[in-house]
Amino acid sequence: MLRFIKDLGHYCILMAQVFKPSERFSIYYHLTIHEIVTIGIGSLVIVLTTSVFVGAVTTVQTAYQLVSSLIPRSTIGAVVSASALLELAPTITALVLAGKVGSNIASQLGTMRVTEQIDALEVMGVNSASYLILPKILGGLVAIPALVIISAFLIHVGGIIAGDLTGEVTHTEFAIGVREYFESFQVTFMMIKAITFSLVITTISSFYGYTVVGGAFEVGKASTKAVVTSCIVVLLMDYVLAQFLL
Repeated sequence: MLRFIKDLGHYCILMAQVFKPSERFSIYYHLTIHEIVTIGIGSLVIVLTTSVFVGAVTTVQTAYQLVSSLIPRSTIGAVVSASALLELAPTITALVLAGKVGSNIASQLGTMRVTEQIDALEVMGVNSASYLILPKILGGLVAIPALVIISAFLIHVGGIIAGDLTGEVTHTEFAIGVREYFESFQVTFMMIKAITFSLVITTISSFYGYTVVGGAFEVGKASTKAVVTSCIVVLLMDYVLAQFLL
């Protein structure tokens, strides 16, 4: 418990330093664009693959549960769509990105720490916390919600493909179910989750990487801790947001 309180205090202090940028706006702009490309384009393939198969599996399992002939087949599209927007797209994407993006951020900053590159920035009078971490946070706030939107679309695509291939629901019936039961707040809730999870992944991973002490072995441990902690906090925030917003 004491270790948790200590880490939380160090985390809050670091975030206070991060949001005090000392360099020109143009520098942060170019660094942020680089992070958007790194996070967004670099994670596109794994998000695409995961989302299509999640949509396909959800459709097949929903069709398996709806065994009654009294329930219209379009209900499958409604269930898959609501599940995609409320839970699958933001949460599954965040957990996948916690492993890929989170470990990359932690290992990158950790390597800079143990090779004394961060110390060199501090000697030159640069606010290293802001210079290194703020672009990653801003880049994540743009790239991760965009990936969540793409994921939601691809889950629907995967559901339609699986429905047509298995014969459980046609693409027309699927689309009818999506339109009939769609609520705009589902999209709003998805984006709130996406932004929250983006902050969780980027800030926690940056914290563990930036505060590494030791050598290469500690960088690996910090990367693992960043992924595990990010996943736990994502799931915790998933419950908190559902409890208070739904």
